[in-house]
Amino acid sequence: MQPPQKYSRLSSLVKKVGLLFLILVLGAIGGRLLFFKGPVLPPASLPATPIIDMHIHIAGLGHGGSGCFISDELKKGYKFAYYLSAFGVSEQEIKRKGDQYLIEKVAKTVASSRHVQGAIVLAMDGVIDKHGKLDRTRTQFYIPNEFLAQQTQKHPSLYFGASINPYRPDALQRLEKVKAQGAKLIKWIPNIQLIDPADKRLIPFYRKMKALNLPLLSHAGQERSFATANDLYGDPRRLELPLSLGVTVIAAHMATTGKTEGEDNYQRSLKLFERYPNLYSDISSLTQINKLGYLEKSLTEPAIKGRLLYGSDYPLTNMILVSAYNFPLQLSLSQMLKIQRIENPWDRDIALKQALGVPTEIFARSAHFFDIGQTPRSLPNE
Repeated sequence: MQPPQKYSRLSSLVKKVGLLFLILVLGAIGGRLLFFKGPVLPPASLPATPIIDMHIHIAGLGHGGSGCFISDELKKGYKFAYYLSAFGVSEQEIKRKGDQYLIEKVAKTVASSRHVQGAIVLAMDGVIDKHGKLDRTRTQFYIPNEFLAQQTQKHPSLYFGASINPYRPDALQRLEKVKAQGAKLIKWIPNIQLIDPADKRLIPFYRKMKALNLPLLSHAGQERSFATANDLYGDPRRLELPLSLGVTVIAAHMATTGKTEGEDNYQRSLKLFERYPNLYSDISSLTQINKLGYLEKSLTEPAIKGRLLYGSDYPLTNMILVSAYNFPLQLSLSQMLKIQRIENPWDRDIALKQALGVPTEIFARSAHFFDIGQTPRSLPNE
């Protein structure tokens, strides 16, 4: 007796699907065997000296008298929920416990890390209007220095990274104040703060930075973490003015996104490394899926050898953008599984970058660069 026609068709479909699945599996195995490259460099041991993350972000909604805020435009976008999830908090928790709850949570997570002994937490100044005042309507993300300086002093594993928009009328006095508060650097995202690093009106600000020995950590390249951005200000070549004045500049993320004047921003930054020994960069965000290949370029580029610092760009390391599974041509399946099972975000970031071949000296360099000692800073009353 012949089976009904519909069952015959179903059986045929199942066979075709099975065959297609087998072809895909064999193709994946064959592709891996053909194209597997292994790590960028042979994995090295971690340093005996402290590992300091020199690039982590925090956020605040203005609760607990922090003075922080996030623009309505940014809060309405889909990214806001992702960022809260990456921090591991809810909006209700922040409202109930205050913005300092985020700092406390970060401090506990750093303290529980097996490999990272401290982190520089970054403030974020806003846009300054033509009258020299904070322009709240154009500022997307604001973390005041005073709040962050106070909060980081409460936690021995956290260090203060200040942010000052140089168009403030009292910008030079603010530099002196944050230096006295223990700031390790000045942080800019020119694309959203609307700062032109090449503006010659900023020369007095740069000279004061040099005199105070405050490095400039400036985002370089395209910016896509916020609602809007002016990417002309992210052109790495616009950092030539502070570099020419002797300011130590850290071009964040190796300028690894976007183009300016038809030229890749990463390539534009390499020309500056050749000219200025006071230019550095960090490896924060270089394991994001939208930046695949740039870690390899950075680790193997002779022009920047000895000038890369360890940073994570937390909380982005806690998002789907960063995963060991993004590196099937560099890591084995067992490595990817093992790394992704690591709960602590800093230990997971270290494990991924170590497996990909980040050298020992890059992990060690941030502590020496920012003069952070062998043991965590004591609390104020200790």
